[in-house]
Amino acid sequence: MQRRIDFNCDLGEGFDDAAILPFVSSANIACGMHAGDEDTMRRTVALCQQHDVAIGAHPSFDDREGFGRRELPWTPADVYTLVLDQVIVLAEIAAGHGAQLTHVKPHGALYNMAARDPVLAETIARAVNDADPMLFLVGLSGSALPAAGAALGLRVLHEVFAERRYDADGRLAPRDRPDAVIQTLDDALAQVRGIVRDGSVIARTGERITLRADTLCLHGDRSDAAQFARAMHDALRADGIEIAAPIHDDRPASA
Repeated sequence: MQRRIDFNCDLGEGFDDAAILPFVSSANIACGMHAGDEDTMRRTVALCQQHDVAIGAHPSFDDREGFGRRELPWTPADVYTLVLDQVIVLAEIAAGHGAQLTHVKPHGALYNMAARDPVLAETIARAVNDADPMLFLVGLSGSALPAAGAALGLRVLHEVFAERRYDADGRLAPRDRPDAVIQTLDDALAQVRGIVRDGSVIARTGERITLRADTLCLHGDRSDAAQFARAMHDALRADGIEIAAPIHDDRPASA
């Protein structure tokens, strides 16, 4: 059983961030393309500072209508600029509050496409590296995105999910499947405990998948996110697991 994990949540998307932040260690803040704007970014950064929560950028496709969850056409040049600009905007807002970014986690379709597409993953990793080579790059555990980040010398975090089902190949079940999202707290807690205790998760079709778990994600756009956040925080602590953001220092990159 591992003894420490980062607990992150996607925030700045128009939901009840203040109720979630006391229970997580890292926040992925929407950068205006799928949700939010500069005002929400400022407010969310300030809330993160109040709760000593690590601040990360959550860039996405320019897709407010689809909440960034639609797979859109892309070119490397367009994605590079899209990610770089979003990271820089949030970094400047954080600096205005006397804070700094610690990590970048793509959102929605951009995240899932980069998990399976090495070219897209490398494009995102280059944008993050050019924004700030000390940032952590967060990607689906065992996927192309953390591999691309590590190849560029970035520090990477392999991410697992509290309330999303997995397919047998280790990818997240598509959201158009009726069983893609775990609805009950008990089922989500069972999945989280299995990941932390055994380093594995049971796919929706019954296979056991081994996962590296550096950071655990809870989606902040679900109506019961605050309840889930508190329960998962309390369960991890009760099991002797330290909840802490990765240290943002001058350590060398590692895969």
